[in-house]
Amino acid sequence: MKSNLSKILSIVIAVIAIIGALLFIRIFMTDVDDTEALNSSVGSIVTFSTILFYFAVGSTLILSLIGLFTNPDNLKKTLLGVAVLGVVLVFAYFLADSNAVIDSAGKILEGGEEGASSNQWVGTGIYYSIVLLLVAGAFFVLDLVKGLIKS
Repeated sequence: MKSNLSKILSIVIAVIAIIGALLFIRIFMTDVDDTEALNSSVGSIVTFSTILFYFAVGSTLILSLIGLFTNPDNLKKTLLGVAVLGVVLVFAYFLADSNAVIDSAGKILEGGEEGASSNQWVGTGIYYSIVLLLVAGAFFVLDLVKGLIKS
């Protein structure tokens, strides 16, 4: 059964590669001066790539969810991890401010007025990254110390 699945997967990959190669060759065969034909040939490969991207994301999500629901221990760990990330996000949101964004000349940038939600969320993203960096750094140092002690 596994070898049959491997063969089918290899055939599907080969078909996708051939279609991609044909669409790529089609771009080079198109006259550069004919912008409508060039847009059409480039658009077809972009559409094909977008479909492949959505298929890859969808299959990854579906297979991940199936894996989570078939193993309740992993589901608990995942939900706990998502909850911790949510708590860190709320913490970062309250650390961030919504002050005005000023350029080097001292003028307030467009969209960067005081109280703008974009200012709050940008600050939240910065603090969120800093907190996650500190946590990851702490675990890195802890793991490094454990490795040195065991040696």
